[in-house]
Amino acid sequence: MKTLKIEWRHLDVEGETCNRCYDTGENLNAEVRRLNRALEPLDIQVEWFETKLDDTQIPQSNTILFNGVPIEDILNIEVSENYCDSCTALLGNETYCRTVIYEGFEYEDIPAKAIREAAYRVLGIKESKPAPAGNSGCGCGCNSSGCC
Repeated sequence: MKTLKIEWRHLDVEGETCNRCYDTGENLNAEVRRLNRALEPLDIQVEWFETKLDDTQIPQSNTILFNGVPIEDILNIEVSENYCDSCTALLGNETYCRTVIYEGFEYEDIPAKAIREAAYRVLGIKESKPAPAGNSGCGCGCNSSGCC
């Protein structure tokens, strides 16, 4: 069985993390479950683990690595930062945290779609897409239920 290892690095302050890291963690957890269901027939397993960071490692926080490679090195993602109210409250001082620019939009969490896309790219396989709505499934694209 082939295994894809995903590491999620995030701030941890006495068991708490900021809102944007929390949202990334939720996205990651859901996507790993989804990926494992989709990839099981291909004998591929996705495992993830977290690395908890302290306040001296904020620039690394809210980072996802796929087999040791950061998501921004896999996809067309630009890394930026902005003021983080949640980290500021957790740490007691003004804090700027990582954001990502993906498909032209800036996100404070790492979107589920980016996680999924990076996983498939690292694995070197295409994600199978469901048939478009209204298509009979025969593949001819005629949208007629009695065609084939």
